[in-house]
Amino acid sequence: MSRIGKHPIEIPSGVTVAFNNGVITGKGKNGEFEFKVHESVHTEIVDGKIVFKPCDDSKVSRSMWGTCRAVVAKYVAGLCDVFVKKVNLVGVGYKASVQGKNLVLQLGYSHDVIFEIPSDVKIACENPTTIVVSGADSQKVGQVIKNLQKFRAPEPYKGKGVIIEGQFVYRKEGKKK
Repeated sequence: MSRIGKHPIEIPSGVTVAFNNGVITGKGKNGEFEFKVHESVHTEIVDGKIVFKPCDDSKVSRSMWGTCRAVVAKYVAGLCDVFVKKVNLVGVGYKASVQGKNLVLQLGYSHDVIFEIPSDVKIACENPTTIVVSGADSQKVGQVIKNLQKFRAPEPYKGKGVIIEGQFVYRKEGKKK
């Protein structure tokens, strides 16, 4: 029995959720979502709660039961609250600024790195070395941060790079003579 799947998801006030033909749709103040539920999971909306149950006792059905419940719970939470993550730029001369719909990064290259901000994610710069990424979908917020890290990944010798706040960077000892 799934410890996660057996708990129903309560629908908060201000959020509307509908289930039709295997697709859950929801709308709230922060946006909307659409999620296709796996065919081996039975879904219904009862008394302001979304309830998931496996259709049979197969391994796929039991594993998708908890997965579908967890994904939909994140979507519903994103309709009420915004997911926020901070990113720090660590390194000499590393800076960021928002110019229109682009994030301009100076990461030690001979040119500026221009990152186009997706429409459903908001990016703000608190100061030149701190970027705040926020959005209703936690998966998209995390994906934007990983895309930013691809430009300059955290480096283990000096600790430079694009680092998520709270992320531990394993430091290595340099070469000895």
